[in-house]
Amino acid sequence: MSPTFRELHTRGNPFILTNVWDRGTACLFAGLGAQALATSSGAHAFTLGRSDLGNLTRDDALAHAEIIVSATSLPVSGDFENGFGDAPDILEETVKLSSEIGLAGISIEDISLPDIEPYGFDLAVERIQAASATAKALSKDFVLVARADGFMHGLYDLDESIRRIQAFEAAGADCVYVPYLNDLEAVTRVCNSVSIPVNVGISTVENVTLKEFADAGAARISLGMAMATAIHTTLHNLSVNMFKHGDFSELGNSLPYETIDECMTRGRIR
Repeated sequence: MSPTFRELHTRGNPFILTNVWDRGTACLFAGLGAQALATSSGAHAFTLGRSDLGNLTRDDALAHAEIIVSATSLPVSGDFENGFGDAPDILEETVKLSSEIGLAGISIEDISLPDIEPYGFDLAVERIQAASATAKALSKDFVLVARADGFMHGLYDLDESIRRIQAFEAAGADCVYVPYLNDLEAVTRVCNSVSIPVNVGISTVENVTLKEFADAGAARISLGMAMATAIHTTLHNLSVNMFKHGDFSELGNSLPYETIDECMTRGRIR
């Protein structure tokens, strides 16, 4: 029997949480061996021609997540920004609606959007308390991830990030995340500061192996926008060659249609 989404979160044995942005990428990565999927607010915004951070509504995110959930049999976590509201009762409703569409969990940031200001410490903790209490009262298991996003935006330092995730653990979070840690020393420090699983984002900790993340104590490695950015980088470079230089040669390096179709067929719900 496959492990549950919660069981995948094991300190020192991290799984890769693969962020996807449509039904096709969900099926493709499932067919290639992903153990769990997640939405990405940034990658989702790209599909709509929008920028990340505060440009999606809760209805947008829920409708998008429901498409991802329906695509494969893998558990899916929702990248739900700040929960789409400031007040704790809004987060309670977001958790309920997320569970109703089949999400296995969501992540919640501690910054207001779109102005990108950190919530005061007490309010940030109160928000996670409310979301956690709602999650634990659900009829099915739900993994709540509390994020300290102020560090990523330079709004507070690593000491404050750790103070916040420790408070989030005490408030009932199942997993914590400090985005944009930039070296393994910081990853290790964060992982050692709490007793619950820690998610580590791949985006800024480069040239690090899964084993090194494991040794640092990570339980989950999320790809964030990395895959979407890689795809858009390829599209950008191909387009520059075509539109500026009239060169189509790189298109000949693509995988055969049959290879991609086979992966999607393996991954999708039958």
